[in-house]
Amino acid sequence: GPTRKMPLTASAMDFFQLFVPDNVLKNMVVQTNMYAKKYQERFGSDDAWIDVTLTEMKAFLGYMISTSIHHCESVLSIWSSGFYSNKSIALIMTQSRFEKILKYFHIVAFRSSQTTHSLYKIQPFLDSLQSGFDSAFRPSQAQVLHEPLIDEDPVFIATCTERELRKRKKRKFSLWVRQCSTTGFICQIYVHLKEGSGADGLDALKNKPQLHSMVAKSLCQNASGKNYIIFTGPSITSLNLFEEFEKQGIYCCGLLSTRKSDCTGLPPSMLNNSETPQSRGQYRIRMKGNMSLICWYNKGHFRFLTNAYSPVQQGVIIKRKSGEIPCPLAVEAFAAHLSYICKYDDKYSKYFISHKPNKTWQQVFWFAISIAINNAYILYKMSEAYHVTRYSRAQFGERLVKELLGLEDTSPSH
Repeated sequence: GPTRKMPLTASAMDFFQLFVPDNVLKNMVVQTNMYAKKYQERFGSDDAWIDVTLTEMKAFLGYMISTSIHHCESVLSIWSSGFYSNKSIALIMTQSRFEKILKYFHIVAFRSSQTTHSLYKIQPFLDSLQSGFDSAFRPSQAQVLHEPLIDEDPVFIATCTERELRKRKKRKFSLWVRQCSTTGFICQIYVHLKEGSGADGLDALKNKPQLHSMVAKSLCQNASGKNYIIFTGPSITSLNLFEEFEKQGIYCCGLLSTRKSDCTGLPPSMLNNSETPQSRGQYRIRMKGNMSLICWYNKGHFRFLTNAYSPVQQGVIIKRKSGEIPCPLAVEAFAAHLSYICKYDDKYSKYFISHKPNKTWQQVFWFAISIAINNAYILYKMSEAYHVTRYSRAQFGERLVKELLGLEDTSPSH
């Protein structure tokens, strides 16, 4: 849960600034102004440009965040006269001023000579965000490694043609998270660039299991020695990785797939489906030290690799139609924690900022901001302030937008 007690009068902005404090916003102001100056020195002066202020930067973020609540094709729709216009907030800043800030917006204006990382333009922000996640929240023992659902707006997907979908630019990165499976709080973000010739680029990593193993190690670098139980999908699950994690005091439970997983070191007899007909709930077990390989049958064979649960402990899967199906405890735990993450995706994925810039670092930035707001809402729901106001996720987002735009009094007397 939260590591600090927030006051009853804490606003949406207070929770958001646990992760994106004023000093980070001030840095955005400085870097944006520096970039604008550098740009104009190179391409000619821009008479319409005036240095951005902290108040304007907050309003700029507020406009962008508003697209996570009222999805529209473009953030500029706010100033239009069409269906997606928003007269209540459009008066705070003119469209031309917003577009100027959008043109020059930067987090790191200059590349240092030592920088080799492709995400250098956003890495300081991601580091600051990670520090905020670590200091504001203590996760539960059970956590999940996965790619959160951050795909296109479902309304767009449902209405556009296949040709339009193919024309959409594919993301040049994948975003992975380590997430507390009890609360949904995202503890750590890892961004992997799909293109690149560096040590972590796809050129260097020819097969996906090797790539996903590297992702898992990056996400768990701060988790050693804390006895966490990490749940993983088939692309990450492997015997070598789980044994490496066990040496670090990290325990695992993962679904195994003969097609997607690295099955090196696992007995072939357990990876082949038995020819004799099996009844639902039957399972076979093979062990090596603390590691168990479970093959469980339920209208198909499901394989699990774990060192977090004893294979002899019994659990149960409850189905609405067929009632209870017996299974090892590891299978029950895996199903429970993964189903929670699916519910999280269903509830929170629709609140990702819908602005789609072309630059990869900007795409990562808006996804990271969206995750920070979802985390802020989770902390708000766990605080005493929630029992006073009881905002839904949409209402919380609207309050945050108004506070960023200066339309709400955020003082304790409010």
